[in-house]
Amino acid sequence: MIIYLIILIGLAWLVQSFLGFLQIQHFNKHFVEMRRKGKVAIGRRRGFFRAGTVVLLGVNSRKEIIDARKMQGITVLSKVKVLKGLEEKSILKIKEVDLKQYDVLTAASIQDAVFQYKTVVLEGGEVLEHPSLFKKISNKFFKLKEG
Repeated sequence: MIIYLIILIGLAWLVQSFLGFLQIQHFNKHFVEMRRKGKVAIGRRRGFFRAGTVVLLGVNSRKEIIDARKMQGITVLSKVKVLKGLEEKSILKIKEVDLKQYDVLTAASIQDAVFQYKTVVLEGGEVLEHPSLFKKISNKFFKLKEG
């Protein structure tokens, strides 16, 4: 009986890995398509108990958004979809009022994409890595252990 449970867990892991691979391929296809038209700013916001969101903003040489897409969901079955409402706006002039039409995670992802664009393209900086929940917990644990 235990051997069947181990096999079932192994099969579930393989299926999830395969579906995750397909999701990454789907994302990459959209990224490459947008990259052919200009620069692409990527913003993300993780949801804790809600769906996480990744936003791709295609930007032309005049710093105008020419294409916007998002991937939102909690499973590996999430797909990249067109995000309406940002076309022809300057990525440097997006304001809170422009984000009112979107849910909280999408708006935060757009703000992150704008921040990443400004940091990398305008200032020549590096993309900031957001620490995961596990990383935050382990950092606190090791600080307590040292102190």
